[in-house]
Amino acid sequence: MNCKTLVTGPDNARATFILAHGAGGAMDSEWMNAMCTALSQQDLQVIRFEFDYMASRRRTGKRSPPPPAAKLKEEYKTVISEVGKRNMLVVGGKSMGGRIASMIADDLYEHTRVSGLLCLGYPFHPIGKPDALRTAHFADLRTPTLICQGTRDQFGSKDEVASYLLSPSIALNWMEDGDHDLKPRKSVSRSTLGEYLDNAAKTIASWVANLKDG
Repeated sequence: MNCKTLVTGPDNARATFILAHGAGGAMDSEWMNAMCTALSQQDLQVIRFEFDYMASRRRTGKRSPPPPAAKLKEEYKTVISEVGKRNMLVVGGKSMGGRIASMIADDLYEHTRVSGLLCLGYPFHPIGKPDALRTAHFADLRTPTLICQGTRDQFGSKDEVASYLLSPSIALNWMEDGDHDLKPRKSVSRSTLGEYLDNAAKTIASWVANLKDG
């Protein structure tokens, strides 16, 4: 694969995160840049990469959809192999990127290659299809997991997620009135997206402090 990566944060960080982008946004989208900056300010390192379909879109300008999950999982595993062991390693991503990471996390955790899983806005179901759940593997997930989710996320709101069967290894950090990007509405909250991302980064840093290095 020989993927191109973006590295944010110090090399001597307590933990290194490998974060994949969502289905429609590149690794250097405004949101990904802001989130990674917030994490780096907590002395965490982030390595970003792009799946092949997104890298192709960057080269050609053609907006092809993501391929099947099986291909994305193999691409993610290849990235982990190319990155190698760096400090404590956590996998995850934004939306689809977090979902793909969650599907390979337990195998990596079992072989002590990663210490945790971070999902930023998990797509629990497609918009408008609350019964088409993407949570089957969450019931028995063993990897220590943190999901940062907006309470009004159309891919899985707080009220909806409360009814799901989730492993005790999964912790949820709810961002009040946040959408799929964790962004609150100005008319409802006095907080900004930047403040929410900073708060999420602080929560992530506290969570990391309790992980065990594989």
